[in-house]
Amino acid sequence: MATEVQKFTQAAGYKPLEDRCIIVKYAPENLSEQITAFFNSEFYVLQMCEHEIILLPFNTTWGNLRKDVSLVLPYGDIQWVELKDDMLNTVITIRTESDTIRLTTQQAELSDLRSSGIYASIYSGFFKNWHKENLDGTLKALTELGNN
Repeated sequence: MATEVQKFTQAAGYKPLEDRCIIVKYAPENLSEQITAFFNSEFYVLQMCEHEIILLPFNTTWGNLRKDVSLVLPYGDIQWVELKDDMLNTVITIRTESDTIRLTTQQAELSDLRSSGIYASIYSGFFKNWHKENLDGTLKALTELGNN
């Protein structure tokens, strides 16, 4: 895991799980939103913690993490998690009793050439892409959440 992500998570009062962080964006609902989302550079680190999932936003101007937590989702609130491949991305749908949260993450195979690889390597050196390394394990751990 990127030490910077771990530091931000701990500073915010959460206990990060090792190798359970990936780069995500909010997923568009339809084709119109997909077009505008293409130009949207709002990326987040999805970090699985001891008792919750948190999203840490990146600064869109500088590409560094902002010292902020934009979403906290306790595991007990999650009813189910579904994954669906969508072209070069995977859509993560998280259902709670009161809401549905849709995120998208770039698949590992091309992430070295895409935004997720760039953001991930900023915090670990240009030869290490923690998004790619963590993706399969994080997605599997997400699907195991919920009250199925």
